[in-house]
Amino acid sequence: MDSVNKGALFVLSAPSGCGKDTVLSFLKERDCNVKQSISVTTRKIREEETDGVDYYFTDVADFEQKIQDGYFLEYVKYGENYYGTPKKKIEELVESGYNVFLKIEVEGAGNVRKIFPDCISIFIVPPSFCALEERLKGRGTETEESLDRRLKIAREELSRAKEYDYIVVNDKLDDCVDDVCAIIKAEHSKYSQMKDFVDNL
Repeated sequence: MDSVNKGALFVLSAPSGCGKDTVLSFLKERDCNVKQSISVTTRKIREEETDGVDYYFTDVADFEQKIQDGYFLEYVKYGENYYGTPKKKIEELVESGYNVFLKIEVEGAGNVRKIFPDCISIFIVPPSFCALEERLKGRGTETEESLDRRLKIAREELSRAKEYDYIVVNDKLDDCVDDVCAIIKAEHSKYSQMKDFVDNL
C-alpha cells in the first residue's frame, strides 16, 4: 500500500454490455492498489460466474432481511432483481488505504454520493449505441424481450452520465483501463490527498 495517500472510494457504473466487469478485472491485475467491493444480488448466477467472487448470490427473502438489518450501504431493484453493497467491508478497506471500487447501477451510485460525497464516480460508455447492441446480442444469453429491456435501460442510464465525475469510452479495452488508471493517479495527486505528505516536507 501507498504510505503517502489515503484510501479512496470509486464508483464505477456502465450500461449492461459496456465491459465494467472486464475493466475491473484488468485494473486489479495492475499495480493500482485496487480492491473491488462484491455486491449481493438476487439474480440467477451465470455459468461463468463464481459465488463470492463475482457476486454474493442470494434469494429475495434473505436480501430483504439484510435491508431490515441495515447491512447495505445502498441497494436498488434493477429490472426484476435486487443489488446491494455491503457497508462494513467497504469502510474497512478505505480505512486501510485501498482504492475501493463499487460496481453499481446509476440509482445506487446516486445513493452512495449522498452518503460519501467525496467518492469519485466513473461512467463507462460504449463507442456507439449500435456497438452496445451488438455486444449484448453477441452474448447469446438474451431473448428479444430481455434485449429490448436492457437497451431501454441503457438509454435511461446514458441520460444520467452527466451526474458522474469522469466519462470513459470503452472502445479498445487496454485504452479504457489506461484511462481509469490515469484517473486513480490524478485523484491521488490532489492536494486534499497529499496534504499530510506536504505538511511533513
